[in-house]
Amino acid sequence: MTDYDDPELAQITARLREPDATVRRIAVLALADLDGDEHLPLLVAALEDPSADVRAEAARALEAFETPESVAGVARLLEDADDDVRDAAAQSLAQLKLASSAIALLPSLASGDSFIRAAALRAVRELRAPETAAPALAALDDAEPLVRREAVSVLGWLKHADALPALTKLATADPHSDVRRAAVGALGAATDDTVLPALLSALRDAAWQVREEAAATLGKLRLQGAGPALIAALDDPYWQVRLRAARSLGRLRSHDALPALIAALAHTISNLRKEAALALGEIASPLALPALREAANDPDPEVRKSARLALQQTEAAA
Repeated sequence: MTDYDDPELAQITARLREPDATVRRIAVLALADLDGDEHLPLLVAALEDPSADVRAEAARALEAFETPESVAGVARLLEDADDDVRDAAAQSLAQLKLASSAIALLPSLASGDSFIRAAALRAVRELRAPETAAPALAALDDAEPLVRREAVSVLGWLKHADALPALTKLATADPHSDVRRAAVGALGAATDDTVLPALLSALRDAAWQVREEAAATLGKLRLQGAGPALIAALDDPYWQVRLRAARSLGRLRSHDALPALIAALAHTISNLRKEAALALGEIASPLALPALREAANDPDPEVRKSARLALQQTEAAA
C-alpha cells in the first residue's frame, strides 16, 4: 500500500495491514468518513481482503464513489463466495448514477449466475445507458423470474419502443405476477393505444397488484378507450385498485364516470373518497357540485380539502 503524508490517512493505512480482521474493518469504516478521494485506492484494495466482513464493508463504503475501478471492483464481488458480501455488492451497485458506469457491468449481465444477472440489471436500471438495451431484451426470456422482472424495469426506464411487443406479452402471459406487474408499468412508455388490449386484460388479472398497476398505467397514458373498464374497477375487491381507478378516471376526464365517482364520495374508505373528489375536480362537471358541496363537510380533513379544491376547479370551469 502507498504511504501517505497525511497523518490520519497514514494511521488508517497501517491499521489496514493489521492481522486482526476487526481492526481492518474498522479502518475501512474510518476511510469511508474521510473527505476527498485520495483514499479511494485503499477502499478498492480492501475489496480483495481475505475477510468477508472487510470486503463487505469496503463494498458498502464504495457507494459514495463511482469510478471505473470502483465499479468494476464491486461488480467482481457479485461472484464472492460469501452471501453477505454478494448482497453488499449488489446494494452498493444499485446506487450508481452515471450512465458511463454501465460499461463495467456489461459482463455481469451475461453471467451464468442468476443472482449476478439480476443484480447487474438492477444496477443499470436507472442509468438509462443505451448499451444495456440488448442484454435486457435478451433477459426477457430468462428462466428466472427475478431476472425477467429486472430486465423489464431496465427497458421501462429506457422507454425502449422495440421492447413493447415483448413487454405486452409478459404483461398478460408471464406466470409470475411480479413480472406481469413490472411489464404493465413498463407499457407506460407507449406512445399510442396499441397496448390498450393488454392493459385492459391486466385490469382483470388474478393478482390485485397487477390490476392496480394496470389502472395506474391506463391513467398515465390517458387512453380514452379505458373508461368503461376503469369505471368497473371502482368496484374491485381491493381498495388499492379502486383508488388507482378513480385517479385515472380523473386524468381521463371521463364524464361517463360521474355517477360512479359521485357514489364513491360516500365510500367507507376515506382515501377513496379523497381520490373520487380529486377526480371529480379534474372532470369539472357542474353535475357533481351538490355531491362535492356535501363532501366539503366530510369528517376526514383530507377529504374536505380535496372536495373544496374540486369545488374551486368545477366552479372556475363553469
